Amino acid sequence: MGEVMMTPSQVSAGELLQLIRSGRANTRADLQRATGLSRSTIGARLDVLNRAGWLRHTAGTSTGGRPSHRIVFDPTHASVIAVDLETRHARAAVLDLAGTILAEHTGPLRITDGPDGVLDRLAAWFPDLIGAAGVDATHVRGIGLSVPGPVDWETGRIIEPPIMPGWDRYPVRERLQKAYADHVGTGPDEEPIPVFVDNDANLMALAEHQANHRDSAAFVLVKVSTGIGAGVVVEGDVYRGIDGGAGDIGHIRLHDRLDALCMCGSYGCLAAVASGRALARELSALGFDTASGSDVKRALAEGHPDAIRLAREAGRRAGEVLVTVVTLLNPGVLMLAGDLSGVPFMTGVRELLYQRAMPRTTANLQVVTSRLGDHAGLIGAASMVVEFLYSPDRADARLNRLAL
Repeated sequence: MGEVMMTPSQVSAGELLQLIRSGRANTRADLQRATGLSRSTIGARLDVLNRAGWLRHTAGTSTGGRPSHRIVFDPTHASVIAVDLETRHARAAVLDLAGTILAEHTGPLRITDGPDGVLDRLAAWFPDLIGAAGVDATHVRGIGLSVPGPVDWETGRIIEPPIMPGWDRYPVRERLQKAYADHVGTGPDEEPIPVFVDNDANLMALAEHQANHRDSAAFVLVKVSTGIGAGVVVEGDVYRGIDGGAGDIGHIRLHDRLDALCMCGSYGCLAAVASGRALARELSALGFDTASGSDVKRALAEGHPDAIRLAREAGRRAGEVLVTVVTLLNPGVLMLAGDLSGVPFMTGVRELLYQRAMPRTTANLQVVTSRLGDHAGLIGAASMVVEFLYSPDRADARLNRLAL
């Protein structure tokens, strides 16, 4: 991303914090150069951030004179709760503001049980999690929820999710706030705990990009589990489309499989042919006890030839769609994640990509698998919360309240 120059009048304490968090300015001299503010004004803004407990000061390296003091964001001054909701289980964790997991719990939870029961059972995990993390409930500043369906990010509502019956336009944010209050108490400042909701592939893409691929201006993650979806990060930001529907590639139709009925009610969708659910159905017909993407993952780990064959073919079918995706977006990285993202599926994707796409489209493309694995959704959900709560405008509003 190009560096944005600010005039001194625009630079608040929240803007300074953004410069520090991004690593673009970590000494007083850096901050002066980046903002044009005087040393005394920089000092006054830093005092505000220090009083809030948001900064940590460390000794920098010396080049012969007195070593400079580095100013960094203190990720331990607060915590967030992240939840990664899958079709048949969920993970929940307490993390610090840098995405380090302090305590984690995984348990069975069927998304088909509907939002009321699921959200209340999730919140029932929180008191023990907070205790296991060694923090007080007042230390928790927000909750991030990752879900396997399209989300209108502004409202936090899930929109027409094919594999989440009963969740369409349900007030997830408000219901989880109530469940949290019932099980834990009110949020910071005696207000409802802030809750943020997004699609799982979006949050996995955000986490993986921040952790290992920040230099990729266009990054695509494809999650292949019980369903299929994609997350897109452009210039460091998640691209969600106008109402959260970007990346829903599982419902692109294949011209030659109009016999395959999808969970969305249409025929021929990629998810109806190449998802974990689709492969589980095919393996069941062959005598394997499989019902979801996680069951297929187990069959692949055990080396069953039919599972390997079907996963490779599923990769080829996904590759037919991804040829268009990489041609349109020209990403530097295409990452495969989820239960089916192993060697057989990747091999199938690669075969179609390099066979069908123009050579220049793939010349600088890395096709890789997830590095954060099962924790990508949790880390991405936590990052979503932190990015919002410590954005310049939001940080300044909180600092003003603290000063009262």
